Amino acid sequence: MSNEPVPLKKALASFDALWSPRIVTRVNDYDVRIAKIEGEHVWHVHDDTDEFFLVLDGELHISLRETDRERTVLLPQGAVFTVPRGTEHKPYAPAGAAILMFEPAGTPTVGDRHDEVPDHVEITTGHPLNT
Repeated sequence: MSNEPVPLKKALASFDALWSPRIVTRVNDYDVRIAKIEGEHVWHVHDDTDEFFLVLDGELHISLRETDRERTVLLPQGAVFTVPRGTEHKPYAPAGAAILMFEPAGTPTVGDRHDEVPDHVEITTGHPLNT
């Protein structure tokens, strides 16, 4: 990782792949990742960690399957939301979005348990950017 400031707009402009997060920096044992997303991800669960989302551009929807109900949260640009560990969830962005996530290093994008992964979703633990 660089010890220089990372301009997020430049980092986002450096790749086109959807649903393929890039690591922009690390904080202790956590990756700070950015991703471009459009359409639907898969239902998945992170058994041992929360998942933090910040919407940099666009609008993100996150469907949640909670103990007593299913609901969807809507995150406009600038909004943050944390999916609690063990909560099945599915992010989607009908019109596309750019997001920042904060997760323990090595956390797979499809969680520990997930639905079948479609071709457009890359199973990754993040790719470092060379900014």
